[in-house]
Amino acid sequence: MTVYFIGAGPGAADLITVRGRDTLARCGVCLYPGSMTPTDLLAYCPPDAERVDTAGLSLDEIAGKLVDAHHAGHDVARLCSGDPSLYSAVAEQMRRLDLAGVPYDVVPGVPAFAASAAVLRRELTVPEIGQSLVITRAQARSTAMPDGETLANFARSGATLALHLAINHVERVAAELAGFYGEDCPAAIVALASQPGETVVRGTLADIAGQAHEAGLTRAATIFVGRALAAEGFPDSFLYSSTRDRASQPESL
Repeated sequence: MTVYFIGAGPGAADLITVRGRDTLARCGVCLYPGSMTPTDLLAYCPPDAERVDTAGLSLDEIAGKLVDAHHAGHDVARLCSGDPSLYSAVAEQMRRLDLAGVPYDVVPGVPAFAASAAVLRRELTVPEIGQSLVITRAQARSTAMPDGETLANFARSGATLALHLAINHVERVAAELAGFYGEDCPAAIVALASQPGETVVRGTLADIAGQAHEAGLTRAATIFVGRALAAEGFPDSFLYSSTRDRASQPESL
């Protein structure tokens, strides 16, 4: 049988992909992060499926349940918040499945930063303002960041930043980034995007931390920093320009 790592999306049950929903609907066992998975999403499981909340389990315990379910003859859904490619701990679970000889597949999902950008109603890549997005996190008591992957290094590029797992360090992050982007640089935070309790704060690096504290934001939040967040008067993209030779330059390019 197969283990499916399924991107569950940012929270709302209808933001799981069709493929993710249909895969979940045929799995006899579902492992899910209880603190982040809404009940409505689990309703896509078969009525008789075994549901396992992994919030209190260690990595080895989770891997053990995946292997046991496989050997018991079940397809297994392993729900991951957002998209499995970002901050999901999927890599180490895959490594354990490889050692156990258990096959697996990955179903992508809507990442939290994309859902948050939709809430903000902002394109994160704006012509001549910002054409790059850096997805990163803050360093605290969590796993160490690789050498060179510092906020300062990313900030020097001037790219739009999307910071995960950083809301409890927003004061330090804003102060550090202000030295590169300027205190007047637009910033925004979206907490619990697409979920009940969704909260949005907008401001600048000078005041965003204070706003976050006033709003009581402590979890499941994405912090955005960059001029693209408030861009106005920018030129139209060349993508749909009337001067573009559409015969030799297809839209997909």
